[in-house]
Amino acid sequence: MSRNVRVLKCSPEDVFRVLGDGWLYPSWVVGASRMREVDESWPSAGARLHHSVGVWPALIDDSTVVEACDPPRRIVMKARGWPLGEARVTIDVKQRGDGSVVRIQEEAVAGPATSVPAPVMDVLLRWRNAETLHRLAYLAEGTAAARAGATTAQREMDDSGEKMHIEAAEPPAAVKPKTPARPKKGAAPKTTDDEPRPDEMVP
Repeated sequence: MSRNVRVLKCSPEDVFRVLGDGWLYPSWVVGASRMREVDESWPSAGARLHHSVGVWPALIDDSTVVEACDPPRRIVMKARGWPLGEARVTIDVKQRGDGSVVRIQEEAVAGPATSVPAPVMDVLLRWRNAETLHRLAYLAEGTAAARAGATTAQREMDDSGEKMHIEAAEPPAAVKPKTPARPKKGAAPKTTDDEPRPDEMVP
C-alpha cells in the first residue's frame, strides 16, 4: 500500500470543502479528466461519482463510490478505472496548528493491477499521489480564508522569482474647461446637430 503525506496551510474543514465538492474531483485527482455526474448525497457513504479517465479521445467512463466518510477527518473511496481495475483510496486529515496534515493511501483491490508486484505499484502510486496532494493543496489553500503563512502557490512563486505586479494607473492630466466664446451681437447662437435650431422649435 502506497502512502503520501503533505502539510497544508489550511484547516481540515477547508480540505473537506474541496473533497465534498464532487465536481472538483478531476481538478485534484491525477488521471481523472472530466466529471459526468455527481450524486446529490456526495460525499456520504454509498454516494457515487461518474467520471472519465484518460486523455481525449481515448476516454473511459467509470465511477468512484464512497465506502466511508467522517468529515473533516477521513474519507474512504473505491475508485474504478477499468481495464486497469479498482483501487481503495483512503484520505486522512488531521489538524496541526493553523494547518493540517493530509495522508493519502491507495492499494489495488481488483483487476490486472493486483498482479503488479507491490514494490513496483507502490512507486507508481506514490509518484501519482504526490501530484494529487499537490493539486489538493492548491485548491484547499486557495479557497481557504486568508491566514498567516504562505500557501503552496505563493511559496512556489517566491522560489521561482515569479511575482505579481500590479501597476497603478497614472491619473489623467487635469483638463482646463474651455470657456465658450460669447456670440457676436446680433448673431444667431450656435447649436449642435442634436439640438433643434431656433427656427425649428415649436412655439
